[in-house]
Amino acid sequence: MSQIKNNINSITKELCLHESKEKDKIRLVAVSKGQDHSKIREAFDAGQYIYGENYLQEAINKQEVLKDLEIEWHFIGPIQSNKCKLIAESFSWVQSVDRIKVANKLNDSLKNQTSLNICIQVNISNEDSKSGVKIDEINLLANHINDLDKLILRGLMAIPTNTNDTKTLKSEYKQLKLIYEVLRKKYPSIDTLSMGMSNDYLLAAENGSNLVRIGSKIFGKRK
Repeated sequence: MSQIKNNINSITKELCLHESKEKDKIRLVAVSKGQDHSKIREAFDAGQYIYGENYLQEAINKQEVLKDLEIEWHFIGPIQSNKCKLIAESFSWVQSVDRIKVANKLNDSLKNQTSLNICIQVNISNEDSKSGVKIDEINLLANHINDLDKLILRGLMAIPTNTNDTKTLKSEYKQLKLIYEVLRKKYPSIDTLSMGMSNDYLLAAENGSNLVRIGSKIFGKRK
C-alpha cells in the first residue's frame, strides 16, 4: 500500500471517530497545490475524489492532465476579480468568496453551467493579513449570494489564527459554528462548515467542522 493511500486511510478513520448519527459526515478535501498530478492520481486511486487548489493556472494545468478522472474541484485560494470567469468555468465549488463584487462576477460568468457551489470565507481571527469577510458583514453577503440565480450558498469557510493555543482555536471554531447554525436555519441550501487543515483538523472536527482541507498530511511537503 502506498504512503498516500496509508495517509488517506488514517485520516479517514480519525474523522469517522468524530461522526455520529447526530452529526454531519465529515468530508475530506485533499489540498493539492504544489503537488505533481501523479500524486493526485495516486490519491484518486486510493478513493479520494475531492481536491482543493489555491492557484488558478496551476489548477487548470492539472485539470487538463487529469481530465479522465471524475474529480470534484474546489477553489480555496484568494480570488482576483479578473479571474472569476475562469474559476467559474473550472471548478464546481468556490470556498473563498468574501466580496459582493466577486459573487456577482462568478454568477455572471456561468452562462453554460447551471450552478456553482459557494462558501463564504470568514476572517474569523480578524487579522488584517487574511482574506475573508468580517463577522458583522456575513449576513449581507449571504443574503446577496442567496439572491443570485446561479450560485448555491453552501456554507462558511475559515482559516483560524496560526497558533498552537487550543483555547484560542476552540473559541474561533465555536464562534463560527454558532454563526453557521443561525445561517442554516435561514438558508436551506447551507450544509457545509469548512474548518481545519493538516495541523488542526481533529480539533476542528471536534468543534463542528464537516469539511476539512488537508494537504501535507496526505501528500507530504510541497515541491
